[in-house]
Amino acid sequence: MERDHYLAFSTAYLCDKIMENDGLVYHGRTGHLLLSGVRHVLRVRVLADEEQRIRTVMQNLGLDRDKARKYIQEVDEDRKKWVHSMYGVAWEDAANYDVVINLAYISLDNAAAALMNVAQLPDFQMTPAAAKALEDLHLAARTRLALARDERTHWAGVKVRADRGVVTVTYLPQDAKVAEFIPAVCRNLPRLKEVRATMAMTNLLWIQEEFRPDSELYEQVVELATKWNAAVELIRLAPEGAPPNPEETLSVETAQEAAGPTFRQYNGGIEDEPSDPAADDGGLKSTLDQLAKVGKSGGGRVVYGGQHQLINAIDRTMPYTLVVIGEVFKSKGHAAMLRATRDLRNFLGDRIKAPAVTADELGSHYLFGKRDLVKAAVFLGATLLLYFLVFTHEEPILAFLAQTGWYAEAIKDTFLAKAHWGAGLLVSLVVFILVPIVAYFYGSVITAALKLIKME
Repeated sequence: MERDHYLAFSTAYLCDKIMENDGLVYHGRTGHLLLSGVRHVLRVRVLADEEQRIRTVMQNLGLDRDKARKYIQEVDEDRKKWVHSMYGVAWEDAANYDVVINLAYISLDNAAAALMNVAQLPDFQMTPAAAKALEDLHLAARTRLALARDERTHWAGVKVRADRGVVTVTYLPQDAKVAEFIPAVCRNLPRLKEVRATMAMTNLLWIQEEFRPDSELYEQVVELATKWNAAVELIRLAPEGAPPNPEETLSVETAQEAAGPTFRQYNGGIEDEPSDPAADDGGLKSTLDQLAKVGKSGGGRVVYGGQHQLINAIDRTMPYTLVVIGEVFKSKGHAAMLRATRDLRNFLGDRIKAPAVTADELGSHYLFGKRDLVKAAVFLGATLLLYFLVFTHEEPILAFLAQTGWYAEAIKDTFLAKAHWGAGLLVSLVVFILVPIVAYFYGSVITAALKLIKME
């Protein structure tokens, strides 16, 4: 919980400084990790010359060369551990940066000139979408900070998401008492339009290009979220260069003046809000509203681009139980879309501490369907048949295992009887083959039964 408070304070402070200035240069080690989902940030890692670092430590701390090198190694290792514990990422991973500069091979003046030119590129200019992401991040951090500072809510472990002025606060069942105080604590926050509170034990992350609350995948995700008592967080993965939602071109202040702040507790039902039919957000808002009605909303956002933009927007400290990847990369051909989806699944699976599955895999792995019913019936029949044969033929089976009776008589003139190890080898081989088969049949029946009664 202390980590969440620290991250909220640092994020709010950094966003304040960014929004107060037309441009800002932050000199530190992990500030860019606080700005997840903000597209126009130029993230630079500068590698100092190792010999220069050693000489500086020797001069400042009065150490000899070997101790100075060991000191630098220990400091770097401590920083790696701290970054991983705070943000869930590897500090030295080049994927967390846009540019890496090694000062061993370039002068300071040339490095500065190169960065100035890169910073002028269109990719790193403020856009309506980037401004919206920054405002959402700022609002979420301010909300988390307000909850941490209030004596009625500071003790609860909550997660906060914001999207266009709508804040979603997720809390654990044991912290249910905090729900009644959340609206009052957040009421006076600037740019706030609405507060949604959701009780959940864990979070599911659902990634898709366009959401439809009337789709089969929506029903499956909600069923799984109900089964696990989870909140569903949505990320709309929009193609790079896609036109932003027309609402994003409006300032948050204008939207607030038009709508005004409202506060709702989402634990059973809400009234539908009128929506702008011209605003094409890929069904994100309508799906979040439907999730809120059943008390499963974990917030949502839009990410433009591909794998790297997506992973930079995901909070890897969030304890996700599952990542569901729906239809993405729809502009590609069918084969290319399937390949890109599998690549994204593998990419996320390597970087998030949770299994990632596609829409096709979701039902087969976690939900009970017609295929599971047929499979359970077949394996149950096979299991019952095997047990019936065992219990009705006990004597022959025991004689075979003990190598006596009919079995000994049957092999008395064969090679197995003449080789003292032959009979035992055959018995061991039969047991070795049959036991795993029986275990697989029985395990398949139990797995289907657990899925049916919604237990893991």
